[in-house]
Amino acid sequence: MIDLEKLYSYKSAFGFFSQLLSYPEKLHFHPKTLEGSFDSSHPAYDDVKTFWEMMHTFSLDEMEEYYTKTFDFEKHSALYMTYFKYEDGKERGQMLAKLKVLYEMYGLEMPANELSDYLPLICEFFYAAEWLEDPRSAQSFSILFSILEDGTWHLLKSLEKNTSPYFHLIRALRTTLKTCVIQGDTTNA
Repeated sequence: MIDLEKLYSYKSAFGFFSQLLSYPEKLHFHPKTLEGSFDSSHPAYDDVKTFWEMMHTFSLDEMEEYYTKTFDFEKHSALYMTYFKYEDGKERGQMLAKLKVLYEMYGLEMPANELSDYLPLICEFFYAAEWLEDPRSAQSFSILFSILEDGTWHLLKSLEKNTSPYFHLIRALRTTLKTCVIQGDTTNA
């Protein structure tokens, strides 16, 4: 089961994850972006800080090139969370449709040019939607956590193999999610 209140308390972190997992923009790497999203008491702070410091050794052009090389041209580092399990099978299409309905249930419209399992979009959903008081959230978020557990695990392993700075960001995301799972619950994260 998911601790929705704890998850809600990490909304700013999910906004950060959404931005930093999207195509790099200069504004994303402004110091206030990190300061407004994390403090040293956050369970994933060390990984976020490591990622932040590693990325700041690159110019913006180098960040853009690295991002494209990592996420657009490396099949095993895709940011589409159901791809690893279903690839392009019928089951993936069904899962994408479920996610789209889930977003719409909470009043968010899907961007026309994006698939619903895109990791920055899922993080943006956690950040932007108002779901805390909705009685459907416990079940809905169990589905999301299951998708994220599987997808980010495969992504993490690929990034680790390639010694990518994004490894630390994905591990920070996974740490944040795991702290929101009620202990003793073995069905999620």
